[in-house]
Amino acid sequence: MAQGIKLFAGRASKDIAARVAKSYGISLGNVTVLEFSDGEFQPSFEETVRGQDVFIVQSTMAPSDNLFELLLMVDAAKRASARKIIAVIPYFGFARQDRKDKPRVAIGAKLVANMLMAAGVDRIITMDLHADQIQGFFEVPVDHLYASTIFFPEIEKLNTGNLIMAAPDAGGTKRANSYAKKLNTGLAICHKHRKIANEVAEMTVIGEVEGKDVILIDDMCDTAGTLTTAANLFMEKGAKSVRAFCTHAVLSGPAYERIENSKLTELIVTDTIPLKKNSSKIRVLATHELFADVIHSLMENKSISSHFIVS
Repeated sequence: MAQGIKLFAGRASKDIAARVAKSYGISLGNVTVLEFSDGEFQPSFEETVRGQDVFIVQSTMAPSDNLFELLLMVDAAKRASARKIIAVIPYFGFARQDRKDKPRVAIGAKLVANMLMAAGVDRIITMDLHADQIQGFFEVPVDHLYASTIFFPEIEKLNTGNLIMAAPDAGGTKRANSYAKKLNTGLAICHKHRKIANEVAEMTVIGEVEGKDVILIDDMCDTAGTLTTAANLFMEKGAKSVRAFCTHAVLSGPAYERIENSKLTELIVTDTIPLKKNSSKIRVLATHELFADVIHSLMENKSISSHFIVS
């Protein structure tokens, strides 16, 4: 059994944390959460963490209680004299608020970074940030992992020499282009125009997709409006099939219904966010071995650059 390390889970990520702990070779630490009648809650470590390297696994998707629970756990570990506190955040919420895109708005991702550092975190491990520059919001090390290490083997199984990578919007072009270069395929881009958030007004395709097996690449799928509109449009343009690989299955609002009714052959996601319900078109890939391997490397002071295949 490994010495000097303890791994705990927030309530939003108990399943993935248990699998990370098992893959690493340790037992998941014991945490209880006292809930008050007004909704306030208090996490408590039910075992000593003094002098230990404490890893806390918690995705920070909505509701914001998930983020605040992580902050409370970090604070509790600091006050219990943990040697180091590492926040393992498979899905980093508020990452879409990485800049001021209009007057008088917050930069939520920077605020979250400030709160985590104020709480006492010593390191962050996360996956597929919505914006790479969020790493620079922290004054502590950030290990930014990419789901490409998990997605590539699955895409290669589908590669019949007829694949084309695609971005559902201009913002995802860099990511899709990296996949295209790695797999030596063509690239198509959807250009979209929004009138309001989460609602696509119009979309056009840049690139030739006729007769191609299209692979859409994105970091998250929220309401699935962009993704399903893009998939339907590609099929209208003569694509043979359309599959989507999205790291984070946010899947809010009408997402499940849209996916089921779309021309998507399949949506492949990771388990950074638990699915709210099952769908015949959604397949989940596990990330626990990747996170466990990175924790091993950190504890043994080994390089983790092999996990940075695509940015």
